[in-house]
Amino acid sequence: MYEGDKPLRSVFADTMLEIGLADSKLAVLVGDISHYALQPFAAACPGRYYNVGICEQCIVSMAAGLSHVGFRPVVHTIAPFIVERAFEQIKLDFCYQELGGNLISVGSAFDYTALGCSHYCYDDFSLIKSLPRTQVIYPAMPNEFKILFSQTYANDLLTYFRLPGTRHEMEIRDSDISLGKAVVIREGHDCTIVVTGPQLKNAAAAAEVLSVSGINSEIIYIHTIKPFDVECVRNSIGKTQKYLVVEEHSMYGGLGDETIRACAGLESCKGTFINIPDKFLHAYGTYKEHCEHYGFTAGNIVREIKKMFKG
Repeated sequence: MYEGDKPLRSVFADTMLEIGLADSKLAVLVGDISHYALQPFAAACPGRYYNVGICEQCIVSMAAGLSHVGFRPVVHTIAPFIVERAFEQIKLDFCYQELGGNLISVGSAFDYTALGCSHYCYDDFSLIKSLPRTQVIYPAMPNEFKILFSQTYANDLLTYFRLPGTRHEMEIRDSDISLGKAVVIREGHDCTIVVTGPQLKNAAAAAEVLSVSGINSEIIYIHTIKPFDVECVRNSIGKTQKYLVVEEHSMYGGLGDETIRACAGLESCKGTFINIPDKFLHAYGTYKEHCEHYGFTAGNIVREIKKMFKG
């Protein structure tokens, strides 16, 4: 399997091995997931791999202790268990103590579609970016994760990586991937689509359909939620005057809020959003079915943008 074909969880494990061999300070702690995939790291880096089990508060506190004595810890488990269950430890043990570290989740939003509310996490961006001394990154291709992790893992901030189960499959040059910098995927002058994560694929497909109708869309891809590229987003929306934000996150505290702040003071802007509304998802189904339920489709992106040109 080529690296480009691997799921992001496998790329994460490969990256831990690669950096762990080069940096003796890298330590990995997991909550009973990805244990098999991380065995090469465990074998090559003895004493720096801990499968702590299902006790996420303890994992975060252990990682903070490792950071305090000079290690560069990585905590890896499912998003709701690391972000929501261990939020107090993240706040007090890492952020308040001004310690650097890395939280790498899987199963965000509704990626674990068959497991229900206990395994969904719609609000991870909002929770982590509310804390001082944090960074929030949402890579959706292997090269994005490898580059952004390499750029951030050894700094003195707490960095949260949300690894999706689905990739956007768009090719972005390595040289265009940099912490805190948005990527202009497509230039346009009629409207701006601000998108993060796997939904970039639907945004690109929608832009092609819209172009047939004479609507020239600019696509701004955001892999770093915090720090946010205000300048890029503001310049684009200032030009197009219309924008749509697409994110697999709660309507509160995510990419939409950052985009609104970026537009502060711009006159005559019109915007709309495709996100997860203020309610629980009680239905079960596939990832595709959940996306269709919430409007995460190319067709719905087209409809929402066309509405802005009608009134």
